[in-house]
This record gives sequence, C-alpha cells and structure tokens, in this order.
Amino acid sequence: MRQFDDRTVVITGAASGIGLALARRGAKEGMRLVLADIDGERLRVAAGELQVTPERVCLCTTDVSREADVAHLADTAFSRFGAVHLLCNNAGVALTHLAWEHSIADWEWVLGVNLWSVVYGVRHFMPRLLAQKEESHVVNTASAAGLLSTPGMAAYNVSKHGVVTLSETLYLELTARKAQVGVSVLCPAWVPTNIHRSERTRPQRYGAALPPSEAAQAYQARSDQAVKRGRLTADDMADAVFRAVAERRFYIVPHSKLMKAVRLRMDDIVETRNPTPLA
Repeated sequence: MRQFDDRTVVITGAASGIGLALARRGAKEGMRLVLADIDGERLRVAAGELQVTPERVCLCTTDVSREADVAHLADTAFSRFGAVHLLCNNAGVALTHLAWEHSIADWEWVLGVNLWSVVYGVRHFMPRLLAQKEESHVVNTASAAGLLSTPGMAAYNVSKHGVVTLSETLYLELTARKAQVGVSVLCPAWVPTNIHRSERTRPQRYGAALPPSEAAQAYQARSDQAVKRGRLTADDMADAVFRAVAERRFYIVPHSKLMKAVRLRMDDIVETRNPTPLA
C-alpha cells in the first residue's frame, strides 16, 4: 500500500510508545485516525498533541483482551469512516517472572493483551478488509521475543511467538488467494517506551502480580536497563512500519544486530542442538 493520504488507520495501544508514534506518523501522512487504548484519559491527552482536526480522528477506549471491545472498535471504525486501510494490532504488555512463577492470571493477562487481541483483530477486521475490495494492510506488533526465547519472559515470549506464527499463516493464506490485503509483523528489540511499566494498566479482574523472585528481579533489572538504553526510538519503529507497508514487506526487524541471535537459534533447530544461551 503506497498511498496513505486520506486513508484510515486503526491503531491499538495508541496512547503511548510505538502506538502513539504510529499515530503521529499516520497524522503526518494525512490519514484519518482511529485510536484505541485501555487508558481513555491518556488517549485523549495523546490525541490532543497530534494536531488533527476532530472530524479526522476517532478515539475508542478499548480493553483489547476482551473480544467485545475489539468487535466494537471494528464497528466504530467502519461506521465512522466507511473503510479501514491500515490496521495496527499494536497493544502490548510485559511481565518478568520465571516460567513457573507466573500465576494463571499473569498468563491470561499477557496472552489476552498480546496474542488474543491480535486474534480478535484478525477475526473482526479481516472479513471487512477483504469485502471492501480495495488495497489494505495489517501490521501485527510482535517483538524480538517472537523470534528468540529470553529467560525471565515466558508469558511474553509465548505471546509474541504466537503473534509471529499467526501473522505468517495469515500472510500465506492471503497470498494464496491473491488478496489485496497485505500483512507485516513488527519485531523490535529494546525501545525506550513504558512497556516495562505495563502493570499500571493491568485490569483489576486479573489481580496484582506477585513480586518477582530474586532471580526474576535480576532479569527485570537487565531488561529495564536495556529498554532505557535503546538507541532506536518509537518514532524509528513507526518509520520502519510505514516503509514496510509501502514495500509490502512482511518481516520488520529494525534492530539489525538481532539477526545474529536469530540465525543462531535457527541453526540450533536445524542442527538439532540444545538451545544456545544468549549472552
């Protein structure tokens, strides 16, 4: 999809981080914006900074871990603007624990936001994207954690691996039917956002997470520092996404140094070696 001007983009997790950067880039490209986030107040503040006229932006407070909310988002987007041309299933949360320390509620929360939200997005947007008979594109935000398996991030890793394989499957299915809907998967590494503070938006129905163990704290401290030191910004991620959409390119991996670790993992699989610990 090469034309963005006067097209409609739907973005989840749009109140901050990569989602807000995608909204900024969409506004710059002259797109109509449908912005969704669980934090309605933060979303309104963020939207106010975009300098978009009210008739070209629609805000939707959305808990993407609930199918009904995502269905409502789709209904709202199509009823407000008539068509959707770019769907960014971007909302995400993170939580650091050892694999056996995650509560079931932790798993339900992380998988609900990171993976089920994409499932719901595909389920409720894709039939309409296909039916509208004009070019469109879906971008699913995964992570480097969808290509690797970093200790201390079991639920997050599982959710993001799920997003990658769902996106790959969707791409192959759409290609087989020569559909006018493109697909990309975004796999960033460390980006200075607030994802390490995800628990501020954890719904009460999941309860509070237990404090991390000493071992998990060490992993969390390491990841927190990596996030803060990230050299590529959320705006860099948005730029990479829009380039990939224009090129109809599937894999978006802005952190090129990541490929060495990805290749090592693939070699482990091909050679049937035990997983090589990451440095």
